[in-house]
Amino acid sequence: MTTKTSTTEKKDWTQFLGGKENQEEFKHLNWEGSFWEYLDIVKQDPRVARNAFQRCYDMVMKYGTENYTEYKKQITRFKFFEDPIDNGKDAVFGLDISLMRLMNFLKSAALGYGTEKRVLLLHGPVGSAKSTIARLLKKGIEQYSRVEDGAMYTFKWVDPDNKARDILGNRSEMPCPMHEEPLRLIPDGMRPKFLAEINKGNKGYKVDVRGDLDPSCRYVQRELMKLYDGDWSKVMDHIRVQRLILSEKDRIGIGTFQPKDEKNQDSTELTGDINYRKIAEFGSDSDPRAFNFDGEFNIANRGVVEFIEVLKLDVAFLYDLLGASQEHKIKPKKFAQTDIDEVIIGHTNEPEFRKLQSNEFMEALRDRTVKIDVPYITKLKEEVRIYRKDFNPNSVKGIHIAPYTVDVAAMWAILTRLEQPKKANLALLQKLKLYDGKTLTGYTEDNVKELRKEAVREGLDGISPRYIQDKISNALVKSGDIGCVNPFMVLNELDSGLKHHALIASEDKRRDYKEMLAIVKQEYEDMVKNDVQRAISADEDAIQKLCSNYIDNVKAYTQREKVRNRYTGQYEEPDERLMRSIEDKIEVPESRKDDFRREIMNYIGALAIDGKQFDYKTNERLHKALELKLFEDQKDTIKLTTLVSNVVDKNTQEKIDVVKSRLIKNYGYCDICATDALNFVASIYARGDVKKAH
Repeated sequence: MTTKTSTTEKKDWTQFLGGKENQEEFKHLNWEGSFWEYLDIVKQDPRVARNAFQRCYDMVMKYGTENYTEYKKQITRFKFFEDPIDNGKDAVFGLDISLMRLMNFLKSAALGYGTEKRVLLLHGPVGSAKSTIARLLKKGIEQYSRVEDGAMYTFKWVDPDNKARDILGNRSEMPCPMHEEPLRLIPDGMRPKFLAEINKGNKGYKVDVRGDLDPSCRYVQRELMKLYDGDWSKVMDHIRVQRLILSEKDRIGIGTFQPKDEKNQDSTELTGDINYRKIAEFGSDSDPRAFNFDGEFNIANRGVVEFIEVLKLDVAFLYDLLGASQEHKIKPKKFAQTDIDEVIIGHTNEPEFRKLQSNEFMEALRDRTVKIDVPYITKLKEEVRIYRKDFNPNSVKGIHIAPYTVDVAAMWAILTRLEQPKKANLALLQKLKLYDGKTLTGYTEDNVKELRKEAVREGLDGISPRYIQDKISNALVKSGDIGCVNPFMVLNELDSGLKHHALIASEDKRRDYKEMLAIVKQEYEDMVKNDVQRAISADEDAIQKLCSNYIDNVKAYTQREKVRNRYTGQYEEPDERLMRSIEDKIEVPESRKDDFRREIMNYIGALAIDGKQFDYKTNERLHKALELKLFEDQKDTIKLTTLVSNVVDKNTQEKIDVVKSRLIKNYGYCDICATDALNFVASIYARGDVKKAH
């Protein structure tokens, strides 16, 4: 009974977890066949023989692109960098131009235009997503090798008839230690004929077999050729081709190298080392079977190798890097130069790069690198996306994040990265808004383009996203008892952290950053005031009545007619005071009032021609003006300032509760931060009343 039940349970769980599908996928990904079967696969789909750069480029393009125009420049967004593999876990935001340069590098390398002989160097300040980009490419190529589009193959040596046991080092089979492309088994003399045949009608990348086998496989092939008196076809009977799945954890096709202190650096970490236990077995330390081809360059063959802080490497390592990039060769100890096929990505920060520029001995490395700047983001909406990814209702449980909490932190971060505008009448905050796509009177797209061009170091200095993330985390931890974190809590954390910030070099810089916090606080004050104003004036019927009244008066004014008073039934002159009280709210000057009113009437007329009815919500400026006017009329009846004195009558309290419920329902507030917002705005108006009294 127990056995039967456990068997049933096993079956149920297997079905639930997709055991059968996993088994089928395992068989598919562990395909094995003869060398001749592999040649048929290449004939049917030459893409299986692509090199590492071609694979990397195709992998990114597989996820698609979208184009948009910014400042009259066509920009391509590559969807791969939104991390569709891990549901956006490593998504990169706001770096489309840098990523376009990266993709231009990969495309040029894939087509064999020369950049395949260069090290890709990602350069930028700390926390600017250099490591994330490298991690994405490694993760992407790993995943790509598992799907049909990215299928790739390697081989192992086998000895089915026990004829070559000694050659294989007393083993029945020997995997290729560097996961070589099986086509490299074709001797040089046969390659031109094979390539001419395989590339007939091939409209994609042409199959190109370059380079020799690694020393270990070369030794086995040479010895087997001797055994079979030069009959290469018999040698190939010892080959089993198998599907190659790249894996960073298994050290197959993806390598990562991190510098250590100079005393512990050893170039064998890159190119492999002698296996001293096997010297006794094979009799010589120059026998390739007694060598471990397990350096980062060896194991990353056919894929990607990442060099973390590449310019901190010892000079001996950098020499290895030169040959690996330019000639695609490495020099393992006691062996001839060995061919490799891999994308080499390094990343570094600015101080290290400046050191490289000033070091005349490193000219060869400078000449072999393609530097791609990865700056900080200078567009507010993109910076906000970074923090929303980590701090959102799904990831932060039990604590409500008040509206604008993340926005103000992102705003301050960007202000620290911008250069002061050279135009005297343009404030830094206005520059931030222009970069974010907002319109500003007197500034065109060309002006914004010019602003970007004149700022040489913009995005290379300032506060990193890591600092912001740390301080938001601190605020969340401290607000646990309250249950809500608001912008002031985060701004206070950002402020207090400046005293001990290790990357702020001078007191002047610290003072500038504090002044920027004051600018952000003022901007937040305007944003929360606007929310409360909109919540108070959110009575749509009242706005609609006000709008109808305004339009009636404007129509009469522009057509030089009189308006019928709804109460007295008498015809009167258009109500100039009403019209100006609304227009003043959006700063329409007296000299421009006629133009503005004609614009409104032309807009209504154009809608009527198209058979559409006018709705104040479709005209953003008029909508805002009506809301502000209604707020002005209603704020005194609500007596918001009474909140400060804590003496609120029942009627006023009911009105305040309605406003609070609107803040919660329409603007993302919770009960705590809605109350705080109302109290804060009330205190602002109370201060205003005090000023007026004086």
